[in-house]
Amino acid sequence: MTCDNDNEIGSCFESAVKALARARRFDAPVYVTRPNLPTLEAYMRAVAPAWERRWLTNDGALHAQLEAALAMRFDVLCFRLFCNGTVALLAALQALGLEDGEVITTPFTFPATVNALHWRRLRPVFCDIDPKTCNLDPAGIAALITPDTRAILPVHVFGTPCDVDAIQAVADAHGLPVIYDAAHAFDVEYKGKSILQYGTMSMLSFHATKLFTTAEGGALAAPNTVIASEAKQSPPDLNERLRLLKNFGIADENTVIAPGVNGKMSELHAALGLTQLESVADEIANRRRIAMRYNERLADLPGLTTPVFDTEDVKHNYAYYPLRVNGEIYGMDRDALHAQLKLFNIYARRYFHPLCSTFAWCRVEPGCLPVAEAAARETLCLPLYGALSPESAATICDVITQLGTLARETA
Repeated sequence: MTCDNDNEIGSCFESAVKALARARRFDAPVYVTRPNLPTLEAYMRAVAPAWERRWLTNDGALHAQLEAALAMRFDVLCFRLFCNGTVALLAALQALGLEDGEVITTPFTFPATVNALHWRRLRPVFCDIDPKTCNLDPAGIAALITPDTRAILPVHVFGTPCDVDAIQAVADAHGLPVIYDAAHAFDVEYKGKSILQYGTMSMLSFHATKLFTTAEGGALAAPNTVIASEAKQSPPDLNERLRLLKNFGIADENTVIAPGVNGKMSELHAALGLTQLESVADEIANRRRIAMRYNERLADLPGLTTPVFDTEDVKHNYAYYPLRVNGEIYGMDRDALHAQLKLFNIYARRYFHPLCSTFAWCRVEPGCLPVAEAAARETLCLPLYGALSPESAATICDVITQLGTLARETA
């Protein structure tokens, strides 16, 4: 394809893309994810006991069943369900008595991570990320610790475990708790153990976009039920403390002993979670097949960097497929590719854009976090869910391949 000037180049590219879209456009939108749902009949069977009891919330039997099943699944001593991950994270901060100070965290995360800090009057202090994992870089943490530092809040980004050993070493040296945002990390293992067995506490999200979903929901997990903290917390047992915090602080009909909120998961949501337990292993296996197909097709394309999943120490969950786009080599930048894919009814997502460090309530000057800024500029998450057919994944790869070729030919 030959074009002689800038106007012709643009026209040539647009014409070629339109022709390609006519041939390869999906009939229905292909979104970045899709919830793994049971049949409606299976859900109705699961929720029927709550209907018969007319017990819809307030620690019902289905809630108790799901909570116990997940605690056993992750082999943790403390596990509490919540109405969503954000409220769970707020409860974790409250349970540890953290407020009016600083928390070291990552800018490369969903807004809920830093928003929870803001609600607790905690200032996020942003540490740059590791260029390979996109997780908090342990090498940068110690230099950011001050007398005002209250905790470290890393995120297992895209389900890839943080360097938990290095982070814990820094935390132990300075007497700081580590609260992990594990919203993406359901069923992830590190060194043969659930990732939830590391750190002081971990938050899970069960939002409809997550691998395991209760439509809306979340949880807190901890390897121990007694946690040392600067502020004296009552009751000392963490399981009981979290139970109170998510139920208005009510101990009994006559006693309120903590400034709690309504953070309870309903029986309707717990029922959906119970049906998910039956199929989540198959969902992960199906996602793995799609992710490997993407890697096979995209790894050698100019300007694209494909993700690393399982390693010697890591059992991944394939929650996301983050592709890095080097625009100078691929032929167009991440934002352009994101826009072009929509012409084909492919709805990838620019996770995480914009960086949390650009928000007005926690702004950091551009250039201070170069690795995170590059990740926010280059990362595009492709559609990944168990029901995505191999043929659809192949078409997505074909489109990305051909768009890059067209962009380079008309540059």
